[in-house]
Amino acid sequence: MPGIATGSSGRSWNILCDFDGTVTQDDVVDGLLERFGQPGWQALEDDWRAELIGSRECMQRQVALLDVSAQELDDYIDAVQIDPDFPNFADAARSMGYRVSIISDGIDYAIHRILKRHRLSDLPVAANRLMPTTAPRRWRLTSPFEAAGCLSGTCKCARILKARSQPGERALLIGDGRSDFCASGAADFVFAKSRLIEHCRSEGAAHRPIAGFRAALELLPRLDSLAPADPIDDPIDSTHPLYSLANNDSR
Repeated sequence: MPGIATGSSGRSWNILCDFDGTVTQDDVVDGLLERFGQPGWQALEDDWRAELIGSRECMQRQVALLDVSAQELDDYIDAVQIDPDFPNFADAARSMGYRVSIISDGIDYAIHRILKRHRLSDLPVAANRLMPTTAPRRWRLTSPFEAAGCLSGTCKCARILKARSQPGERALLIGDGRSDFCASGAADFVFAKSRLIEHCRSEGAAHRPIAGFRAALELLPRLDSLAPADPIDDPIDSTHPLYSLANNDSR
């Protein structure tokens, strides 16, 4: 493993990538629910979109409504397509000495299986944990990366703060949806897709819009010059609604 790279600023980079809709071309959880979800999952989705419940409660209750065998689950996951440039991006970033990890409000089992298929099983993953129950075709979800005061299954702000916990460490977030809104304010720089672009613009978050990982790969060598000269020092306000509410459309 190469040493940790530092640019002209003498700082090192941790790259934290969202998964569903960012690494993958479609939302894995939405696809599972549409194919295997029992009645009631859409009502939970509507409550979450209306900000009546957080994503952790929504996901846990939705997963409890899945009616899918282990083989059906694997077959579905194995058909999920990723951005074809993501493996090259991950390899290039790590060859430069940058740390690359996945932070997702989605399902860890799907993420690990997809990464393994693309020979990226060594990437660290922070996501919700899918577990089988004793009942056939039934599953439950736990959230090992939740945080106090945050209603998301995976608190991306907390993961970014941890990545920036040492002097000189900087965090690049790559994301696309509302689960990345709060995290974009905690990161030093953002490669933004989809609706995250407009959020970064409206909130003044330092970012570059990208269509996918091909553009991210082209920007990577210039990361140190693109980012603000000084890292973010402001503490996260855990009472802010963007922090405490799971604001995502893709997980």
